[in-house]
Amino acid sequence: MKRIYLIRHGQTEWNADGRWQGMMDVPLSQAGIEQAAALAKYMGVMPIQSLYASDLQRAVQTAEPLAEALGLPMVQDARLREQNLGVFQGLTHEQHREKYPELVQAMYVDYWGFTFPEGESRAQVRDRVIAFWNELLAHEPEGETVVILHGGTIRVLLIHLLGPLRELEHVKIVNTSITTLEITEGGLRLVELAQIPHLQQTPQATDAL
Repeated sequence: MKRIYLIRHGQTEWNADGRWQGMMDVPLSQAGIEQAAALAKYMGVMPIQSLYASDLQRAVQTAEPLAEALGLPMVQDARLREQNLGVFQGLTHEQHREKYPELVQAMYVDYWGFTFPEGESRAQVRDRVIAFWNELLAHEPEGETVVILHGGTIRVLLIHLLGPLRELEHVKIVNTSITTLEITEGGLRLVELAQIPHLQQTPQATDAL
């Protein structure tokens, strides 16, 4: 059996402000640092055998305490980055609607194919994260693995693997939430979706990109 934990990075100031980050390299806020510490305390006792992270610093900073708790190296991979949101990066959703109303409308019409100006499409995100996924399973067919990445990238991966389920399209993948997948001879199974058992006493998380 293979168990994979998909974990979104901790909170940033841009998350708290509702600004879309995309591939902008924004660090964790103090709240995000506390969330990462809580995650490490919760998962640091689990029999995890490998740890991967997006190379954007908000993911790396989230992974570092867990890597230390587990005594594992962290492998950074650029294919795990958030979608490049192009001209939308740094703006709130209200600012998107004011500045690019036609683009916002097109974004909702074509889920996979819409390409942000100066950015990329969800299909491109899917292709790179699936390439990572396939390599992971080929090299590590058993055991437990943590992958720390981004909310949009997690959603794209889940929809590709599990199908366009309404639950996946609308679930809030908040900061440091844990989504657990199991792969057995019977196939792929979603065990847990965007859960935050470690955040009971820590700052509130957000699902802003």
